[in-house]
Amino acid sequence: MRPSPSLASGAPLTKPREEHAVTKAEQRQLAVLGSPIAHSKSPLIHRAAYELLELPWSYGSAELTADGLETFLKSCGAEWQGLSLTMPLKEEAHRLAVVRDPVAEESGVVNTLLRLAGDAGWAGFNTDVAGLANAIEMAGLDARHTVVLGSGATAVSAVLAVRRLGAETVRILARNTAAAADLADRFDLGLFDAGESAPATLVVSTLPGPASATVDLPGELMQIPLFDVAYDPWPSPLALRWDAAGGSAHSGLEMLVEQAIIQIRIFRNGDPDTPLPGEENVRAVMQQAV
Repeated sequence: MRPSPSLASGAPLTKPREEHAVTKAEQRQLAVLGSPIAHSKSPLIHRAAYELLELPWSYGSAELTADGLETFLKSCGAEWQGLSLTMPLKEEAHRLAVVRDPVAEESGVVNTLLRLAGDAGWAGFNTDVAGLANAIEMAGLDARHTVVLGSGATAVSAVLAVRRLGAETVRILARNTAAAADLADRFDLGLFDAGESAPATLVVSTLPGPASATVDLPGELMQIPLFDVAYDPWPSPLALRWDAAGGSAHSGLEMLVEQAIIQIRIFRNGDPDTPLPGEENVRAVMQQAV
């Protein structure tokens, strides 16, 4: 299959189709897709933002696995503006996007799809990287020497996020040793070795709840501040383990809000870098919603 073209770095998406300049009489449909999806707080934060911005948009959720994404996209009528994607759809969304932003291209991960003009398909973006970087920075955490737990799509975004924050070393720790080695080779990373005395200033967990409850972790690692991308339930199983060991854990709710702000920029402006009107107020109502 011929590779899809990329969006030029820093450039807005060509030109948003006419329907993007919505009026109050026009309705647009958006949703978050994934499996499992019932726990997602994305509908709460997106609806709160749309109300403040006076956007006549609906935002729902749907349970969907990767093998159903292509059919779902083909079934979307003209009223569909965009989609948020969570596990296990991010790699498949990358494959299906006909154009991608530079972060999606580098990561191989798409968590946001925007409908292109003229039914030309979908543009893919990765807002996880900037969202996680913003959340870590806002929490005042030190990412210079980071250990990333996990080896999937979100782990890739975590690696790029801490590098954006100036990480000097990034090491991977995952039960799937082959996937961890592949990720380390791809981005020239280290693999975490409990026998090493290499420093760590931050642990970022991208593990789903059940896995985080059973993964084998050295006790000294749980003395390092944890940023857990999980947020429901909170405390997560991993955060409870951190607390029992005397460490501190930060919830992924701030990442959820920060990456969603960038998604809404894309849905409204066709560009992840153009701020929303009154963006600080938008952030505040999204935080209050969760």
